[in-house]
Amino acid sequence: MVTHFKVAGHLACGRHGNNLISTRELNRVKCRNCRNTDAYKDARREQRNAARRAARKAKAQHGIVDWRSAWIARLTEMPGLQRLPRGFHGQAYV
Repeated sequence: MVTHFKVAGHLACGRHGNNLISTRELNRVKCRNCRNTDAYKDARREQRNAARRAARKAKAQHGIVDWRSAWIARLTEMPGLQRLPRGFHGQAYV
């Protein structure tokens, strides 16, 4: 059975009938005419871009690291007097 793409209460391909199967899920649409409409292509593009944005946002949140405090902690753990580079205020020796 062919599944059509439903947009604003109508089928994207323009067919009419009470027995036609329709859905808003883009992956389930099988009608070639519906898949070739601008409404379907725009919805597909929006879905793809939303997925990319979500992946980028998840990656950005995962990658946030306070590098400065991690670097200071690493250098203060090192033995010796001259362990902090210039530019860090409050250091005892240079």
